[in-house]
This record gives sequence, structure tokens and C-alpha cells, in this order.
Amino acid sequence: MAATPVAMPKLGMTMQEGRVVAWPVTLGSRVEKGQIVLVIESEKTEVEIEAPTSGIFRHVYVEPDTTVPCGTLLAAITNSVDEAFDADGFRAAHDRPAATAPIVVAAKSAPTSSRAPSASAAAVTPAARALAKQLSVELSQVGGSGPGGRVTREDVEAFAERRKHLTQVAAGVSLEVPSVGAGEPVVLLPGFGTDASSFARQTPALAEHFRVIGINPRGVGLSDAPAVDCYDLATMATDAAAVLDRPAHIVGASLGAAVAIELALQQPERVRSLTLITPFIETNPRLLRVIDAWWRLAREAGSDALARALLPWLFSPRLLGDDAAAERLVRGLAATVARVSADTLERYAAGMRAWSGSRRNALLKIAAPTLILCAADDLLTPGGEAVAAAIPSAAVRVLDGGHALALEASEDVTAAILAHLGTRGATST
Repeated sequence: MAATPVAMPKLGMTMQEGRVVAWPVTLGSRVEKGQIVLVIESEKTEVEIEAPTSGIFRHVYVEPDTTVPCGTLLAAITNSVDEAFDADGFRAAHDRPAATAPIVVAAKSAPTSSRAPSASAAAVTPAARALAKQLSVELSQVGGSGPGGRVTREDVEAFAERRKHLTQVAAGVSLEVPSVGAGEPVVLLPGFGTDASSFARQTPALAEHFRVIGINPRGVGLSDAPAVDCYDLATMATDAAAVLDRPAHIVGASLGAAVAIELALQQPERVRSLTLITPFIETNPRLLRVIDAWWRLAREAGSDALARALLPWLFSPRLLGDDAAAERLVRGLAATVARVSADTLERYAAGMRAWSGSRRNALLKIAAPTLILCAADDLLTPGGEAVAAAIPSAAVRVLDGGHALALEASEDVTAAILAHLGTRGATST
């Protein structure tokens, strides 16, 4: 029997890479199909990976505490301990890392720019610069994987490939809209300063029954970032509607919940149901202070420092007391905040201020079946139950956790969404 590869899996629509946490089996030992042989970390959570076959755990290519792209060969399992095995040849045949293009944003940026400063000649290889011109790629948006962060031809190729999958929502504006699964559409709208990966723990379960569509709004990830003073919520709702080809179930968290409300009021015919996670109708002083600190700190500090500053505002004391879980969330949150520039954050902060309180008297017009999920330890938007009271027939649940409820109480949130949606979409195409 030929050796069997164990590769870094792609577990969700937004997963680009994973970190090897541990190999719970001993090199040279026998493993059985379905046995846990690997623990990885991706998108703020740890996942156990099972052996794809029975055999001898023969060779490890990637050691713990190493982050690699999806598709990277991690280990090999052979039929027996004494069969011939060419480790280098097996790597050449089975190592298939996915091309990724890191996105960089500036710690400090000019008022008219939403991305990093233009790459200098010293930071870009000549081949990369020539290819970028050929493909009309803006080099300031491309992160470098070469020595010292230098942008290579491969970086430009990977970035251009990812740009092919953007969805145009308005003249000159295209958004990153990853999707997975089939059936009725479920649209995921992330919160302030985050992207679709904030729903990473809900996506696999939802994708078993629905077509799951994550929308990275303007300025987030690869999505275009028009240089305007404010990203208003009405435009965000219109952007979300432009992605849809039929009515959808809308799931929004925090700022994304506000966009979901706006969509339900603007274009109710496009909304089959609403799930609003830690929603708000009016911004309170604490929320405004935190989002202002967020975009100001994004100009001055690295993503790790920003993630650590945000952690106490987003999660409950129970989780913060678990050092391992908190550090895991810092790593995931740092990767997320690095995809959003300070300018983009400032524009969304302006949009939130302008929208605050404007829809309070309109909630009674929402007719879509609505579920509201509140967090018991939510410091930022504690008024979710009042939002529920204003929407006719809205159901409300209070779950243990902080503001980032979809991450902290992931299983409860997933179960609540599935129960709200029932089995609709399980067989439709």
C-alpha cells in the first residue's frame, strides 16, 4: 500500500492557513483510521484531526508551533514500519500548499488612503513590479513573503488570483464574498473591525444545510475601500443586497446586526429571517469610546498589541481567566485586525454614529422571523433585549459570554441559529 499523506486541511470558507499545535501520537507507532493524530489551530479555535487511514505514523514534516498554508504536507502514514519510504520524494509528490497573498495595512496612513503606503522599489522585486503593472494590481495592497517582507512575483500572482473571486456590488466597488455549501443562502455579516472568519465556528454546521455566504464589507480583507469620510450603514445594506440572487437568511453580529436591520427595513423582500447577535440600535458612550480607541490604536500599534487591548472588551471574565484560550484568541484576533486599516475603522465609526438611534421607531415594521442572541457579559451592546422588545414577535435568548458571542459561546450560538432556521434549505438547490 502506498503511503498516505496528512495535510493541513481547509476547514472553512475563510481558512487560508493553520498552526500545528500538537501531534498526540508517537512517531513510529501504529494509528487506527479515525484516531486523533493532530491538533491544529485556525481562525481562533483548536481542531482535532483524525487519521485518514490505519497504519504506521511514519514521518512528520511540520513541527508544532508552525503555521503553514492549507494543503501543506504535514505527515505521512505507511502500511508497515519496515516498508521502503522516500520522505523527500513523498514531499515532492504530495506537498500542495495553497497560494496565499498576505494583506498589509498601515499602522499610520494618510487621510485619503485606506491601505498601506505604496511599496517602495526596495520592497518589491522587479519581476513583481512588472507583473503588478500587467495585472493592474495595486502593490500597496500586497503583503510580501520574501526576505524582509519583500513583495515577490508569487505574492502578486496569489493576490491577483484571490481578486478574481471578488463580487462587484457598485460601480468601482467589489467585495470579498467567500461561500461554501449549497441550498438556501445564509448571509453572514461581521462586526466592527472583523471579517467573515468571526463566524468560522458556525460555518461548517450551517454549510451542511445551506449555502453560507460571508461578506467582508468595504475595506476589510481584499474588499475595495473607497476613500470617503464615512461608510454608512445604508450603503452596507445595499452592498449586501447586491450579493444576493434570491431571498436569504441574514445573520449579523454587532455592527453586522445593525446592517441586517437596515437591510430588513430597506429591502424586506430579500430577507427570509434575521438572526441578530449582540445587536444595538443606539450607540452608548462606552461603545463609542472603544471603537474610537480601536481605530486610533490601529494607527499606532501592531496587530498583536491591538488584539490584546481589545480582548477584555470582547470576552467574558470566565474566558479571560483561561490563559491558553485567551492566547489562542489573541493570535486569531491579531490576524483579523491586521486585515482592516485604521482609515476603514474610522469610516465605520462615523457610519455607526450617523445611524445611531435613527431606526428606533422603525423596528416595528420588521416582519421577518427574528432571533436575537444577547451576551450575559456584554460590555459594549447590553441593550439587545430592548431591541427584541421593539421587533414584533422576535425571540430572544441570553447566552453566557461576552460581546464576541459567536466565538466564545460558539456551540450555543450555532445551535440557536440552526433551531431558528429549522430544516429549511437542507434539500433545496
